[in-house]
Amino acid sequence: MKKKSLVAKIGFLLGLSGLFLFVSCNDEASIDDPQSIQEKVSVAKFTSEPIEGQYIIVFEKGFKTKSAILNNLKYEEKMRLLRTEIPQSFSKAGITKENIKNTFAYAVNGFAAKLTENQLNVLKKDARIKSVEQDQMITLSPIESYKGKPGSGGGGSSSAQEIPWGISRVGGGSYAGSNTAWIIDSGIDLDHADLNVDVSRSVSFVRGDADDQNGHGTHVAGTVAAKDNSEGVIGVAPGAEVVAVRVLDRRGSGSISGVVGGVDYVAASASNGDVANMSLGGGVSTALDNAVIAAASGGVKFALAAGNESDDANNHSPARANGNNIYTVSAMDVNDNFAYFSNYGNPPIEFCAPGVSIKSTWKSGGYNTISGTSMAAPHVCGLLLLGNVSTDGTVNSDPDGNPDGIAHN
Repeated sequence: MKKKSLVAKIGFLLGLSGLFLFVSCNDEASIDDPQSIQEKVSVAKFTSEPIEGQYIIVFEKGFKTKSAILNNLKYEEKMRLLRTEIPQSFSKAGITKENIKNTFAYAVNGFAAKLTENQLNVLKKDARIKSVEQDQMITLSPIESYKGKPGSGGGGSSSAQEIPWGISRVGGGSYAGSNTAWIIDSGIDLDHADLNVDVSRSVSFVRGDADDQNGHGTHVAGTVAAKDNSEGVIGVAPGAEVVAVRVLDRRGSGSISGVVGGVDYVAASASNGDVANMSLGGGVSTALDNAVIAAASGGVKFALAAGNESDDANNHSPARANGNNIYTVSAMDVNDNFAYFSNYGNPPIEFCAPGVSIKSTWKSGGYNTISGTSMAAPHVCGLLLLGNVSTDGTVNSDPDGNPDGIAHN
């Protein structure tokens, strides 16, 4: 398997009057026929605005609070202690527990907080601080479920099991391993009959528990690992354990600092050989970039959606994050044609995978057919559970003139 050179940049950059957009890599499909879907899909996008007065602060490598150094603390205990230690360490800036929104200690060391202008200026001058960047809030436009006939891939139930075309195309459908897939997204339907969810390790960085109220994260999880159980659909690595790392709420809203927190949690909790999927992206964030690269360097393999802007993936993140164990994925249709909405560029793109008219699990025990690089990335995430990813041909009509290899078992 090809490994990427180490680079530290991130961003799905969408310009909107000087503001960053933070975009779920998701296109909504509205028809049965995968072969004609490219003519009819529409892109569901997140809009984003900077969060006024809220910032992500990353410490220099030489500075760590007491609890960050202690390796015998559980994740929850370490995060709790950081909320006490950070105000003590930065008392000159007047930081209080009430200021702090998120804390990080594994992939990156730092915190997110509401700051006054004076507090911000004090921290920027502090030699212990590596970077300060403004946080952003993201919101997904509503995703309409495809209203298909029962069992056809619509928003309802699916009684007879089927193998979605993408699973067959990448050579998935059989798994005997023991590693876990960490889904950093809108959560997972914790009770879905077609998914093997580790509820005990699932967490939420937004209000509520890790249960998916949006649908996007459950769809991703199903492509990775829907069970081979004679009903619904089957995933690339059927029955593999999935963990919900919920960073987006029922509307598809969340902060970049929450996403950094999700990556930090995976770095703290995952085992070597586990995989993580990030079918989301947004404005450039050095903190998020570095978190993904650090978590991947620890042995977790990351599948990243390339993005849906029909643009060079180097202009977006986390698509352009580039390093060992990081695999950015573009999208194609059933005829191996490059999806018109997919971002392109080598590097950072490693593979192309099915991303048009993809049927998978959905919230409330249902199933749905949607499109996007959000749907392509989990095909590769599932393959990473199976072992080394190979290729089977190259995608047609890649805009950058350097066709991506089609991911395959």
